[in-house]
Amino acid sequence: MKENICTIPINDIFKMSDGCPICNMHNMLEEQYVEFITGSAMMAPDVRVVTNKKGFCHHHYEKMIKHGPRLSNALLLQTHLDEIRNAVFKEKSNTILSKSSLEYIDKLSTSCYVCDRIEHDIIHLLKTVFAQYGIDEEFRKLYKNQKYLCLEHFAFIMKNLNKKSIDKKYLSEFCDVTTSLCKNYINALYDDVTKFTTMFDYRNAGKDFENSKDSIERSVKFLTAKDIT
Repeated sequence: MKENICTIPINDIFKMSDGCPICNMHNMLEEQYVEFITGSAMMAPDVRVVTNKKGFCHHHYEKMIKHGPRLSNALLLQTHLDEIRNAVFKEKSNTILSKSSLEYIDKLSTSCYVCDRIEHDIIHLLKTVFAQYGIDEEFRKLYKNQKYLCLEHFAFIMKNLNKKSIDKKYLSEFCDVTTSLCKNYINALYDDVTKFTTMFDYRNAGKDFENSKDSIERSVKFLTAKDIT
């Protein structure tokens, strides 16, 4: 398997073969951006202009505060709060907010610099996944041997797949494999959750829960692409 600057991170993620590879991709990018935004990005005016406008979602504020320096977080909040002050509360008197100001606040509530960067980069990385599947036999084996694809990322892959993304010779195969990675896992989860429920029947008292023991947590992760913490 020949590697280059584009394929190395993809191969590393798929070689893990632990959980949903796109979830792992998301987690990798999230860690990088949380570290970047509270680190070197503090000195990057072009980045600060965007973060001042977009802000962050609650989830990423939590991660930034937990893992980043407090001064960095304070500086990010300072300029973001100032952006909001100037956009919404620039009038000296306490007048009723304009429709545009309310729309601005509404949009801000669903805006996040880190979320947007992650989605952008995952789409870019998926293009490499599609291309590699069409030209690299070893990568095709890696892809087929993944444990599963969570529901959200199964849909995300299929949504971003088109005939130009992959060698048409392998397009149908890729779709079949991708569907199987999601379908087979949801069927296994259903069996495990069903077994878990039956273990509370008095007739099964003392029996082994086997793989059903953590079926609730695994099902939530499959359905939401997030661990229960």
